[in-house]
Amino acid sequence: MTTPTSDDYVVRAIRPDEWAAVKRLRLDALRDPVAHIAFLETYEDALARPDSFYQERAIGSGEGSSTAQQFVAETPDGNWAGTVTVLVEQPGTTDWAGYPVERRQGHVVGVFVRPEHRGNGLIKMLFDAGVSWAWQQSAERVRLFVHADNARAQGAYRKAGFGPSGLVVSFTKDESEEELEFVLER
Repeated sequence: MTTPTSDDYVVRAIRPDEWAAVKRLRLDALRDPVAHIAFLETYEDALARPDSFYQERAIGSGEGSSTAQQFVAETPDGNWAGTVTVLVEQPGTTDWAGYPVERRQGHVVGVFVRPEHRGNGLIKMLFDAGVSWAWQQSAERVRLFVHADNARAQGAYRKAGFGPSGLVVSFTKDESEEELEFVLER
């Protein structure tokens, strides 16, 4: 098998009716060896969620949503190789960690690329789509949080143009561990 190149993918927003594929990709992501530090949810918790949860998620982050957008990289045979979701955070609200949101910004979550599609620039294509969408939503910056021990993800985020802001928060699954905020300013 030849290594896929960026020409082998179509990066696009999910459609609300693709909830079953959204669910499958999420479950696959949660089986990744670093899922315990990359995601706040466990495989068991995600598997136990009713289909209605994934249906609502696909509607809320599918084509046409102005508050969140999930992007996938689709292979020529229709399989999903990876995903990125961008949420819009509004100034005057509080984020998931309890910090005030001071300006309109995109927040990247749910980043996953299947192992056989890593290392070929796909993550940057996904991030480019997500960041472009955030700019269209008038975001002033885009941010994400990455576990301090997830060097592979940190390297990928740097290649996509993100860098550490200096903000460090406790990892919600284990407060003795840390997550770093990475940002991309407009």
